[in-house]
Amino acid sequence: MSLRDQISTDIKTAMKEKNMEKLNALRMVQSAFKNREIELRPNTMPEEECLAVLKKLVKQRKESIEQFGQAGRQDLVDAETKELKLLEQYMPAQMSREQIEVIVGEAIAKTGAKTVKEMGMVMKEVQARTAGSADNKIVSEIIKSKLA
Repeated sequence: MSLRDQISTDIKTAMKEKNMEKLNALRMVQSAFKNREIELRPNTMPEEECLAVLKKLVKQRKESIEQFGQAGRQDLVDAETKELKLLEQYMPAQMSREQIEVIVGEAIAKTGAKTVKEMGMVMKEVQARTAGSADNKIVSEIIKSKLA
């Protein structure tokens, strides 16, 4: 079952259960998919693009939690945290830092990168290998530490 189909099915389930928090979060995801699909017209939206949209939404939630925490708005932190947990259920399993370090090491060897200026090549190679299962922030930190 594709990610879009799973979201649609879960929206129906949330409606039947009258779970408004889950319903609102899933409708937001569905809306983000629709907006991206409109941007890509006349082409259809591949499954990888759905995953990219979902990844972007997860990143936004994490940033919001951090900012609300700094502002002392615990009520908003709690709301964003609930949404984040819901969204992460649809993400592929995330790799551990150790697994990412191994892949980064292999990518550096393959690309022959020596300096931080060549980080883009390594990042592209790592993203191709991880296919959305690695946090790009962690990947970036590891690449910088290995190339510095």
